[in-house]
Amino acid sequence: MFPDTHFPGAKKYWHMGIFHDWSEAIFHPMSHALHYGTSTFEGIRAYRTPRGPAVFRLPEHIDRFLHSASVLRMTPPYSRDEIIATVRLVVRENGLESAYIRPLMFYAYGNLGLVPKACPVELLVGAWEWGAYLGEKAGKGVSACILAKRRVHHSQLDMKAKLGGVYVQSTIYGLEARAEGYDEALFLNLEGNVAEGPGENILIVKDGAVRTNDRTESILEGITRTSILEIARDLGHATDVGPITKADLFAADEAFFTGTAVELTPVVLVADASDPNVPRTEHVIGSGKPGPITLRLKEAFAEIVRGGNPKFEKWLTYVR
Repeated sequence: MFPDTHFPGAKKYWHMGIFHDWSEAIFHPMSHALHYGTSTFEGIRAYRTPRGPAVFRLPEHIDRFLHSASVLRMTPPYSRDEIIATVRLVVRENGLESAYIRPLMFYAYGNLGLVPKACPVELLVGAWEWGAYLGEKAGKGVSACILAKRRVHHSQLDMKAKLGGVYVQSTIYGLEARAEGYDEALFLNLEGNVAEGPGENILIVKDGAVRTNDRTESILEGITRTSILEIARDLGHATDVGPITKADLFAADEAFFTGTAVELTPVVLVADASDPNVPRTEHVIGSGKPGPITLRLKEAFAEIVRGGNPKFEKWLTYVR
């Protein structure tokens, strides 16, 4: 039996067409994905709206989910439309008005060689209530630490894929940043430019323009990131996609993380520990407080995901 202490609101999860009580365990310890990270997943949010819970950009998330599965040479056990319907069903079954949703596709029990030649592909979907990923500080702005290890490079993996095993790097250095007293880690790429956080994209604001990078800078081009760029243009801000140097980041007027879990979280301080032979330095971003454009984008995003802007209704999939 497993407690639901860190999964508020979770009553049941869905596995291969069957709902199970949240506390029930059903997997064999020799499942392939448990040992090698041979899985793909998505983080998706549903929000409370006047029309009931609505999932933000659900088709786009499932399209990426299926692309990631193809990179792992998986044959999905369900179709795109069936997975979309299952996500909606899981939110309803748990009686959630807002939720964090986790679809997971993985190589299950079969053999334990590196090549999962005898392992079936299985699908699981769970959902629960989840607030601010970086805690209560998220509204006031968080700190990030640029660590010495570089992000997995785009020449090594398909950066459009969200692969379970790749996230071990994110876990290691997310823990390291917190052990050093910062809220989150930040990676450089092999070229020495700013890449992304462990599970977030980073955007900066300079002279009123919003800037971020793309997958040639060794990032996952997040769905929230792409949405924020469109929202920024709709609000009349110039946007730019290209490399971000450390100097660009330190001199920015504003900076913020984006992602399903963090949504839009201001970054107000960045520590540079990227060279172990040089003393760490700390850089305050802008005024050291969330900037006006960041706050405007955050407010606009919150309005959209909660059904308050008809122009962006296209991004919402209603659960009921």
